[in-house]
Amino acid sequence: MDAPSKPKNRFQQLSLAKRLLLGALLWSVLLVVGGVFAISAVYRTEAINLLDDEHEVTIRTLAQAIRPLDDGTGRIEDLADKHPPDPRFTIPLSGKYWMIVAVDEAGELAGSIRSRSIFDEDIVWPSTFTEQALNNPGIAVDFNTNDRTDEPLRVSVQATRYPERENPVLLVAASDRTLTMEGVDRLRTILLLAMLGLAGGTLIAMALGLRYALRPLERIQADITEVREGRLASLDGDYPVEVQPLSEELNKLLEHNRSVVTRAQTYVGNLAHALKTPLAVLRNEATDETQLAEIVRRQTETMHSNVDHYLRRAQAAARAEALGVRTQVSGGVDGLARMMNKLFAADGKTVTVEISDALYVRAEQQDLEEMLGNLLDNACKWAAADVQVTASEADNGMVVINVDDDGPGLSPEEREEAVKRGIRLDETAPGTGLGLSIVADIAGMNGGGLTLSDSPLGGLRASVALRRA
Repeated sequence: MDAPSKPKNRFQQLSLAKRLLLGALLWSVLLVVGGVFAISAVYRTEAINLLDDEHEVTIRTLAQAIRPLDDGTGRIEDLADKHPPDPRFTIPLSGKYWMIVAVDEAGELAGSIRSRSIFDEDIVWPSTFTEQALNNPGIAVDFNTNDRTDEPLRVSVQATRYPERENPVLLVAASDRTLTMEGVDRLRTILLLAMLGLAGGTLIAMALGLRYALRPLERIQADITEVREGRLASLDGDYPVEVQPLSEELNKLLEHNRSVVTRAQTYVGNLAHALKTPLAVLRNEATDETQLAEIVRRQTETMHSNVDHYLRRAQAAARAEALGVRTQVSGGVDGLARMMNKLFAADGKTVTVEISDALYVRAEQQDLEEMLGNLLDNACKWAAADVQVTASEADNGMVVINVDDDGPGLSPEEREEAVKRGIRLDETAPGTGLGLSIVADIAGMNGGGLTLSDSPLGGLRASVALRRA
């Protein structure tokens, strides 16, 4: 039972450029959001501190604008000429307010003197702030509250004691926080737009920089494709120093691959000669008409066919593993077609070829000629008069070469049997039954395949699919 496959990590499948850009994007989002809120919070705090500083000045002025009377009543005299000079205190609901509030023996607010800007109602606030101010005379208590119309206010309350008066007096300064909060909101919006623009520009510049920086990798990828398709023998581009070691190692790998293939082809050829010579000796010696001689001849012929078959497979496999293989289809077909026309001219059979010179496949010339030679030989043997060879590009990156004849053709069951090794559907025709099997094997080793179907000419169509180069 197969082990369950691990789920793919989508992040690991991302390109280096996308990983860097994704990381930069996440960092930019954190920086923009965090920066905007941090700077807005600092600005808001500083704006509130400015209001508190203004209140402190107003409270100091109010402390000099009153004078307790010496008549023993504890009343306070309002010195109007010493009121805070800011003209906003004289405009109703201007957003700047002050109050002087008397406190009775029970700690309750007993009366007030207020600025004209307060208009008709005193400012109210929670009693806890009053208690806090009374418990800490001389220290301003700053807090946020809303007035009766829900106007947001910043209020400062300070309890002040006078020698002539037993109970303290509350000095109050207040400001509308609406403008401050609107300023904070405007700053936040400006900061957000500015930082988004900065982050976006940075990401665009990074993307362009990465595209330029990774261009040598695109070049080496294109060069490797050229080597794989046979247009280049090695990587000889002028690469940056960071990429140059990679190209050198790849060139060493290509050279090693070529040497391995060459050695494999040499060993296969040596093995072919080593085996064929003893087989030929055995076959030549078995000339008697005895039963033993007949058995030796048959078995020797079978061994010879098997040796040819597996040696061809070994040679094709070695060539198929080589990099940089690229063969023109028309160049491999034209010579075979001329030879077949000469061989079968007496039988009135003609081979025609319609293949573009622009079609190339990733296969050795020898492999292509061996496949097409077998297919043309079979087609000419069974054709009535015409054999046609055509080729076209498929959508899956393959080149399909079709060999059509006008012979009797094969049934679907016979097509399946025909590609099996050693199967001969007609014992009267010469051959070993290895032709189509060899074609299928060589095509498979080169990343393609062989299919048999009905031909438009009425006979059999043999189609070889090979990788486009």
